[in-house]
Amino acid sequence: MRYIIVLVFLMMTTVAHAELPSANDAAIRAVLSSGKPTVADFGARTCIPCKKMAPILEELNHELKGKANVLFTDVRADPDLADDYRIQMIPTQIFFDTKGKEIKRHMGFMAKTDILKELKAVGLK
Repeated sequence: MRYIIVLVFLMMTTVAHAELPSANDAAIRAVLSSGKPTVADFGARTCIPCKKMAPILEELNHELKGKANVLFTDVRADPDLADDYRIQMIPTQIFFDTKGKEIKRHMGFMAKTDILKELKAVGLK
């Protein structure tokens, strides 16, 4: 019985999901000069809404490969970068057009359909 309880506890506490690596300043600058629309999500690995967005960002990263850039930056690991982008709340998504210009910002959880809508507005074809 004890074995079953431990097994259930482990299953409930270890959620398997892929995570994008945390992008640094050089990675962000590189994708902004790629000529592709970009969404940069600024959050933290421990933030609840950020954790809910992680699988969405991972899906979009795979689905839009070659068409758009999807980035994640952990603001707790890189607070200077968060300051550079004037992040006030997490998660914050910043949408950049194909020229690397910031077009829109959103604070809080954002659904996949809404992210796709915004990416289309900044140049996703």
